[in-house]
Amino acid sequence: MAQIKQRAAILSVMATLLLAGAKIVGAILSGSLALLTDALQGLIDVGSTLFTWFAVRVSDKPADDEHHYGHGKVEALAALVETAILFTLAGAILWEAGNRLWTGLIESVQVTPLVIGIMLLSMIVDAIRWRSLTRVAKETGSEALSAEATHFSADFVGSALVLAGLVGVWYGLARADTIAAFAIAAFTALSAYRLARRTIDTLLDAAPQGVSERLREAADGVPGVAGVNWLKVRPTGGRVLGEIGISVSRTLPLERVATIREELAAAFDRIEPGADIAVTTDPVQVDDETALERVLLIALKLKIPVHHVTVHSIGPRLSVSLDMEVDSKLPLGQAHEIATRLEAAIRAEFGGETEVETHIEPMETETPTGHDAAWQTVEDIGKALATETAKCDGPIHDIHSVRVRQTPNGLVVNYHCRVDPALDVASVHAAVDQIERAVRIARPQVCRLVSHAEPARETTVA
Repeated sequence: MAQIKQRAAILSVMATLLLAGAKIVGAILSGSLALLTDALQGLIDVGSTLFTWFAVRVSDKPADDEHHYGHGKVEALAALVETAILFTLAGAILWEAGNRLWTGLIESVQVTPLVIGIMLLSMIVDAIRWRSLTRVAKETGSEALSAEATHFSADFVGSALVLAGLVGVWYGLARADTIAAFAIAAFTALSAYRLARRTIDTLLDAAPQGVSERLREAADGVPGVAGVNWLKVRPTGGRVLGEIGISVSRTLPLERVATIREELAAAFDRIEPGADIAVTTDPVQVDDETALERVLLIALKLKIPVHHVTVHSIGPRLSVSLDMEVDSKLPLGQAHEIATRLEAAIRAEFGGETEVETHIEPMETETPTGHDAAWQTVEDIGKALATETAKCDGPIHDIHSVRVRQTPNGLVVNYHCRVDPALDVASVHAAVDQIERAVRIARPQVCRLVSHAEPARETTVA
């Protein structure tokens, strides 16, 4: 993108040098005031195009320690200089044309085929530059090239007016050349005014028209965005910079929030390619947040592991019970203080009348060593599982993949079983718990059983 802008700028410089020289020759040969002002404008164009080329090169430099947002505003500065040049040129033309009318001076203007040819060549080149620079400015978002395109649109119209003035002189209208100069000045001033408004908006960080609305609409459509709190955008260096603040559910994990930010950036890039929008997320309580999610969030913030959380409505108040895990080596007094802190936080969330009961469980914070139990032990535990499963006469069947590990705390048993896939999870869990209690009574050396229930395989009838 930077190479495209720089190539367009340097080609503009070369074309300007060619036309300026041709117009000066034509002005000397014809004595036309309109052509002379157009030639002087060409000389000024050389300086403005060189400055535009310089601005385009500088604006593409990356951000540094002194310019945290990059150097994009240099293009706006180039456009402002271009505006000043156009206003100055319009004033000079008006002064000279007015002076000629005031003094009644009528100079002889020689209209020759060479002069006509110079003006036609000028119009063709200006039209090509105007069109090509406008296209490149739109593709790259370059404010400097956009200003240069505006300048050359004025040049094209100016050349057309010069040609009209020369034709008028050809047909005997002595003042046609001076009138053409007035028209050139008026159009140049109008172009400068339009360019000034656009440039000042950029320098004052005016939001590009319609961009805020499109970005806000895109943000509202990203899943997980609960709302848009604020949005700020500004143009610089042909692209849009800005900030957006969005609300997300406070129960979301950090990974999900990061994904929302990525999806938001992708949506913005589709709407406004190259836009750099910083995203700030604000965790809020959403309308569909459940009491269970709120309890889990409180425990997460306090960094207290909890499980078996149940929430019941007891008339106008809530009853919350849960299992809380703490270091198995922690004194009971300290564990109770942790439980008290958790209970207080839950009451603060739901109201002081909330009933909160915590069951303190030991948690192994270290990784104890263990080893596979002897095959006799594995076989014994497998038989115990099969026996107790048969006694319970529940939905659990096909005990398989039994693994037994010997640890300092006792035997840890893992096994798989099958169950009707249509049965609900609560019923499956209750049946598994019943088997676990029976096995631990029959085999006290078992300290933990972990079951993995799988859907029963479908049987086919031949």
